Amino acid sequence: MPVSTLEKLIAVINRILLIDVFLVAFFFLWFITALVAESLHWHLGWQVWQSLWQSVIQPAIGLLMLGAIATGVINRFRKPSK
Repeated sequence: MPVSTLEKLIAVINRILLIDVFLVAFFFLWFITALVAESLHWHLGWQVWQSLWQSVIQPAIGLLMLGAIATGVINRFRKPSK
């Protein structure tokens, strides 16, 4: 059974989203660790995290949200396979 272009697109989106979920989870753990360390006057990357916030972390979160919405819309309008 040949795989349609839509199925290939969904597979690519899902793979990107999976990688992005782990990336966002990593940044979240880094945020928590750096925040706690900074409150204890240990410097474990708080300033680096802040410098990456606008250029890397926000787009990663945005991509995750966009991909989740796109996958939901595609699945909503896709014909069910029999």
